[in-house]
Amino acid sequence: MHLLCAFLLWLSLSNGLGANCPGRCSCDAPQFVQCYRLLEVPSGIPPTTRRLYISHSRIQHLQRSNFTGLLALEDFILLASGTESVENDTFKTLSALRTLELWKNKLRRVPGALPASLEVLKLNDNSICALHGSDFEGLKKLKVLELKNNLISSLSPSMLPSLTSLERLMVDGNNIESMAGPLSLPQLKYMSMENNKLHLIPGNVFTSLQNLQFLSFSGNFLTKIPINLPKSLLSLKMERNQLKAIRFRDVRHLENLSHLYLSENFLSSIDGAQLLTNLTTLEVSQNRLQMLPPRLPARLQKLDCSSNFIQKVTAPEFQDLRDLKHLFLDNNVVSLFEAGALQRCSQLSNLALEQNLLLSIPLRLPKTLARLDLKGNAIQDMAERELRDLKLLQVLNLRNNKISALDLKALEGLPRLRHLYLDGNPWNCTCSLLRAREVLKAKGTDVKGGQCAAPAERQGESWMSSKKIVRQCEHHIRQNEKSKETKKKSKPEDSSSIRLSVDDNDDDYEID
Repeated sequence: MHLLCAFLLWLSLSNGLGANCPGRCSCDAPQFVQCYRLLEVPSGIPPTTRRLYISHSRIQHLQRSNFTGLLALEDFILLASGTESVENDTFKTLSALRTLELWKNKLRRVPGALPASLEVLKLNDNSICALHGSDFEGLKKLKVLELKNNLISSLSPSMLPSLTSLERLMVDGNNIESMAGPLSLPQLKYMSMENNKLHLIPGNVFTSLQNLQFLSFSGNFLTKIPINLPKSLLSLKMERNQLKAIRFRDVRHLENLSHLYLSENFLSSIDGAQLLTNLTTLEVSQNRLQMLPPRLPARLQKLDCSSNFIQKVTAPEFQDLRDLKHLFLDNNVVSLFEAGALQRCSQLSNLALEQNLLLSIPLRLPKTLARLDLKGNAIQDMAERELRDLKLLQVLNLRNNKISALDLKALEGLPRLRHLYLDGNPWNCTCSLLRAREVLKAKGTDVKGGQCAAPAERQGESWMSSKKIVRQCEHHIRQNEKSKETKKKSKPEDSSSIRLSVDDNDDDYEID
């Protein structure tokens, strides 16, 4: 009996005094309280609570009395609760508070007098119009500041004083039209200002940001890459701006830059990227390029030139790209693909050529390919000579081309093929096609086969599942086997005729 009482006492303590848990709250985990659909911050929260999570409530105001006695509180999250205001000093006495998140509310300003212990402050999706230096006074331990999707119109050093430990700043989705510098954030590593209204970035903004590694200005109105970017930069995102030209001499000092994103701009050419010697990812999709960028960095691993106006692919652009693994050229107007153009790309595993003007599968593709996408071209056949070296190919997409028949030898030469997409082609449903189906099934390949275009009486039927086609071809196969047996009996000594009967195509009848 004594043991039972002791166990029940331990259970109640470990559950955060679960017996005293406020209504519409859960105190199941030790020192963790979750509440939903409240009208106010509940009283009676266990004083040992370290993490308090409240969401989808209707709490218009927060006040100091809501947190009396919660001196152990380390994390407070208030999500989607319609909160409009926070009384001054509400969080001041919470000396253990490390994380404060007030997402998706209706706050019009940053809560005042925040505790010096704070390390993470997230105020995304509110209605904050302006930042003031006093908002962050004394927050020398703050590492993360997120203010995404508010109404902030400018950013300057006076708004972010004393944030000597800040490592991550996110102000995406505001109305920021202007910036001033230098920003005094010596430990900042990640800065994102996506989807604002910036037209110009002053050259002195980055003077003190000598540890910055990730920078994003995507979704603004910038016409050029900012100058004087810090040498420490690893990743630069400039998608969805108004860039018409790239002057790589202005960024050649970025010797550590490995990722550069320039998609959805107005670039008609890119020349000089070789100056960024450590670049491994270059994305320039949805621009106005008419040719592939020349003289690319030798360490490039991913190149995305999709959705441009590129007409041809030749060897010179790729002769030094031995580390290239992913190449995206889909949605261009490529009609010329030089045989062996990518042969020196000895690590290429993913090649995307969908929606171009190719009449055939390019010859002498790298043996390392695992995925080949050729959807939406004008390819008429799938020949052995085009695919015979692709022993590692796992995915082949030939949807929406003009292929009517399959080469059995080509299929047998793809031992690792797992997914084959063939729908949207004008299939001529012969018994030879059925035989190809059996080969694919035996390999365990998942096939999207499509429908018959010929003969007329089989139009619209699926050649991968039609029982009528199977029955018709089984009859022809039996007839052909009888014919072969007769030939063998009549000329047993003629080995050449035996070899001929094995390799001929007598059973490739069209279905009448």
